[in-house]
Amino acid sequence: MNLPQIKLNGLTAAVPIVQGAMGIGVSGARLAAAVANEGGIGMISGVNVGYREPDFSTHTSEANSRGLVSEIRKARKLAPKGIIGLNLLVAMNQYSELAKAAVDEGIDLIVSGAGLPLKLPEIVKGSKTRIAPIVSSGKAAEIILKYWDRHFNTTADMVVVEGTEAGGHLGYSPEILAGPEKPKLLDTLKEVLETVKPFGEKFKRHIPVIAGGGIFNGSDIAECIRDGADGVQMATRFVATDECDADRAYKEAYLSAREEDIVIIKSPVGMPGRALNNAFIKRVTKCGDDIKGCFSCLKGCNPKVAPYCISKALINAVTGKVDDGLIFVGSNVHRVKKIVPVRELIAELKNEAEASLALY
Repeated sequence: MNLPQIKLNGLTAAVPIVQGAMGIGVSGARLAAAVANEGGIGMISGVNVGYREPDFSTHTSEANSRGLVSEIRKARKLAPKGIIGLNLLVAMNQYSELAKAAVDEGIDLIVSGAGLPLKLPEIVKGSKTRIAPIVSSGKAAEIILKYWDRHFNTTADMVVVEGTEAGGHLGYSPEILAGPEKPKLLDTLKEVLETVKPFGEKFKRHIPVIAGGGIFNGSDIAECIRDGADGVQMATRFVATDECDADRAYKEAYLSAREEDIVIIKSPVGMPGRALNNAFIKRVTKCGDDIKGCFSCLKGCNPKVAPYCISKALINAVTGKVDDGLIFVGSNVHRVKKIVPVRELIAELKNEAEASLALY
C-alpha cells in the first residue's frame, strides 16, 4: 500500500514526513535538503542561525539575518526541486525580521510554535510562502485559526500537532509531563482534526494535519495515518544521519543514550524541555553557570536570573562540546543505534509504514 502524499496548498510532498527542526544548528541546510530530495519536507531551524558568523557575539541580529539567508540559499542549491521550510519560535526577539527575510528568499513554508503565531499571515501576505502553526491542543489550534480567519481572512496551509514525547521545548506544563496520565498524541490529533475541518471547508481546501512527538518507526507513521493524520513530524531519527548538521560527537551522544538518561528540564526561558542528563545538565542543576553577555535571543529569558545561557549551551553541543552543552532529545532517543544516510532512513521508514498499512 502506497503512503499518502502531503498536499501543501499547491506543493506536494511525495513522502508524508516533515523533518522536525532542531536548533541551534542541528537542522540546517544540509539535513533539510537531504530530506527534501527524498520527497519529504526539510526544515531549517531559525534559532540563532547565524552562530557560525564571525561577528555573531558582537552583532547577533545581523549575523542571524545573514546566516538565515545563507542557509536557505544552500538548501535551495542542494535541493532545487524539494520543499524547504523554516521553523521560527514565536518567542524569538527576531521573529518578524527573520520571517520577512525568509519570505524574501522564497522559503516554501514557515512552521511556528513556542507561542501563538497570530501575526504570521501578515508577514507572508502577497508571497507564496505557506504557513503552519505548531499546537499541542485543539483549543490552541482554534485560537490561532479563528484569529487568522477574522483578522486576515486566511487559514493555515498545514497544522502540526506536537505531543508530550517530543524533544526540546514542550507545549505542556511540568505537572502534566510528570503526571501519570499524559495526553496521548492520537487523542490530541483527533481534537485538532475536528478543530481544523471547518476552516478547511470555509476556505475550500484541505489543511494537512501532521502528528509529531515520539514517532520512531514506520509502524508509528502508519498508526498516525490510520487515525487521520496526513503525515508525521520526526526529529530524533534525523540526528543520527550522515547529513545532520551537528558535530559527530552530538550524534554519538544519541547513540550512547540510555532511557534513564532522558530528563525533563526547566529551560532558562521558563518552558519544560526533554534533554539528556549529561555532565552539563548535572553541573548547572547543582550550581548554575556564569552568563557572560547576552544574545537577546528569546523573549522569556532574563540573564539576571537564568541558571545558564541556553544559546551558549546549544552552540557548545552542536559544535561538539557535548559535555558543556545542552542536548535536546525525543523520548525514544535510546532506541537509536546507528548513523545512516537520510536516503536509507527514509526508505526504511517508507517500507515499514507501507507494510504496516497493508495489514489493515
